Amino acid sequence: MKMKNKSLLPKVLMMIIASAFILSCNFGSKSTDTASSTEKQTDSNVQTTPDFQISLAQWSLHRTYFGGAIDDWQAFGRLLMESPDSLLQGELDPMDFPEVAAGYGINSIELVNTFYFSKGDDMAYWAEFKKKCDESGVTVGLIMCDALGNIGDSDPEARKAAVEKHYPWVDIANFLGAHSIRVNAAGQGTPEELTVNAVDGLSKLGEYGASKGINIIVENHGGYSSDSKWLTGIMAKVGMNNVGTLPDFGNFCIEMGPEGCVKEYDRYQGIEELMPYAKGVSAKSHDFDEKGNEVEYDFLRIMKIVKESGFKGYVGIEYEGRQLSEDEGIKRTKALLEKVFKEL
Repeated sequence: MKMKNKSLLPKVLMMIIASAFILSCNFGSKSTDTASSTEKQTDSNVQTTPDFQISLAQWSLHRTYFGGAIDDWQAFGRLLMESPDSLLQGELDPMDFPEVAAGYGINSIELVNTFYFSKGDDMAYWAEFKKKCDESGVTVGLIMCDALGNIGDSDPEARKAAVEKHYPWVDIANFLGAHSIRVNAAGQGTPEELTVNAVDGLSKLGEYGASKGINIIVENHGGYSSDSKWLTGIMAKVGMNNVGTLPDFGNFCIEMGPEGCVKEYDRYQGIEELMPYAKGVSAKSHDFDEKGNEVEYDFLRIMKIVKESGFKGYVGIEYEGRQLSEDEGIKRTKALLEKVFKEL
């Protein structure tokens, strides 16, 4: 019996060692599998921000907000100064713009100050507006500012007053978490004279904007500003990081005549020249063909220029057409941008 037990002992020891080896292999395999699974899960949780996203410029709905008030632009300008809220004769309340944008699946908006002209110092209003943004999951990207005087005015006092009229909108932009206000480099005189005055006005406004963390951006918006060489010359002379451009796909008419534009800058060249200073991009649209393309200019060609410049960020829908409803125009522009983004 003793001999038999002794002969079994080595076999038992071998079985124990083998079992331990098998278990250790299995545990190692499970550990490796778990690590691999964790890596895959981590990879799937990483979300990259796309190079381009879509925002909605409020001017796309100007007929819906103002209604019949825009039938007479001369009277509109007078009432804007005398009784701005009386101009809101349309179907929508500007307070509800965040919810409207969210309804299009858009999470960034570009406000226009003329819809809120009486609210420049009403921070209670803007606190409520910010609450609306939060509830709708929408952020404010920029505020487009008009009718505040000429930043390039030839009269130094008038120029100073115009610059200071923009201050409340810089403050509102800061409060809402926006990155920029859009202004106009407008004034009197020759291109050379206006250059001097616009550089002065933009520099002073740029200093105030910098103190609030806000960019001051100039759109090609008619007149000399639609000459991109002139506007980029202004940017170079100002030489401030927070003073830049808002290239608009459609605003390259330098001179209007009775029958329409008589002098126009090449839009593709213009956008290419403006992009190095761009803090945003405005996708102006009017009419579309049966394939959904804008009939006046090539969105894909323009967006290739935008991409090649290195710009990344929001591209704002700004529908200004008359053949479609504003609602349908916004949807068509959004669909076109989404298609173009995929083709880049």
